[in-house]
Amino acid sequence: MFDALTRQPDDPLLALIGLYRKDERPGKVDLGVGVYRDETGHTPIFRAVKEAEKRLLEAQDSKAYVGPEGDLLFVDHLWTLVGGDTINRSHLAGVQTPGGSGALRLAADLIRQMGGKRIWIGLPSWMNHASIFKAGGIETAGYPFFDIPTQTVLFDTMMSALQGASPGDAVLLHAGCHNPTGGVVTEAQWMEIAAVVAERGLLPVIDLAYQGFGRGLDEDVVGLRHLIGVVPEALICVSCSKSFGLYRERTGAIFAVTTSSSSADTVRSNLAGLARTSYSMPPDHGAAVVRTILSDADLASDWRQELETMRLRISGIRQSLAEGLRDRWQALGAVASQEGMFSLLPLAEADVMRLRNEHGIYMPGSGRINIAGLKTAEVGDIIGKFKNL
Repeated sequence: MFDALTRQPDDPLLALIGLYRKDERPGKVDLGVGVYRDETGHTPIFRAVKEAEKRLLEAQDSKAYVGPEGDLLFVDHLWTLVGGDTINRSHLAGVQTPGGSGALRLAADLIRQMGGKRIWIGLPSWMNHASIFKAGGIETAGYPFFDIPTQTVLFDTMMSALQGASPGDAVLLHAGCHNPTGGVVTEAQWMEIAAVVAERGLLPVIDLAYQGFGRGLDEDVVGLRHLIGVVPEALICVSCSKSFGLYRERTGAIFAVTTSSSSADTVRSNLAGLARTSYSMPPDHGAAVVRTILSDADLASDWRQELETMRLRISGIRQSLAEGLRDRWQALGAVASQEGMFSLLPLAEADVMRLRNEHGIYMPGSGRINIAGLKTAEVGDIIGKFKNL
């Protein structure tokens, strides 16, 4: 029966990782993989995470299943970080998931289960967004969101697309730190988005993967909180990979904002049922770590301080890149005001291949650059090589 299968193409980013590892040049640079790196090029473990793991090692007395809904104390603490007191907690349904990708797939499954058929996605977006929803049986409709040559968010195009969406359609929104563009949607624009989503009867699916990497923990969810305070229903997919450095622990959650406690209970039961038939139970360790941190004032304070240090470092590298590259591409001055780990540079695929072949600089063919993966000492050299293209 396996003969009926055809070989699927390799994931471009995973293939890039393999090529980078095989390159033996000492000065090679990885600007593709979406992980934070410090000044030594290492992806560190947060101090608070290490301390939480020590406490778990000493106190944890069982490895029994946590159930399809996961660690409910983790879910509760995570929502406080994300949603604050914006909505009535009894109207909220939350389920722990295997990372943000697991949350997005549950969102796709839930949309299909309740009769939804289409989701609108601004392009470019994270390459796996469309794939996840298509695999879940949801039609994807794309519209231009970001103009690479001018480094601007195409807000009017976005609003036009939402005005043309049908009631019952879903719309995917990045809470902040847009992947892959770094483009910023202002607070005033979030208000316009919320008004149109509510008016058109759309279901917002909000992807929150980089809280704390843009303007700050609370600042990065201002738009999200405004939106869920206006619309009757929403889905929020949260990843702890970046904010807590728990990439390999696959820690996340999906939250559904509903109109009543009875509706929340119904949605929660459906999410748990979908989880049960997909991966059965979520992994416990990462959620236990986050729960331990957020339950302890000292650990939470230390985590916030370290996260803020990382944010400021990324912001500093953005400033340096913007200043150095504006001579080559005037629009790249915008990189300084963009947010998060990524920016999308106006590079042709031939430029990307030249950088890889001649200088060992690895990035996707799209020209997406992981700013959070750069060492400060590498910035000047990178700028020089980009300017000489």
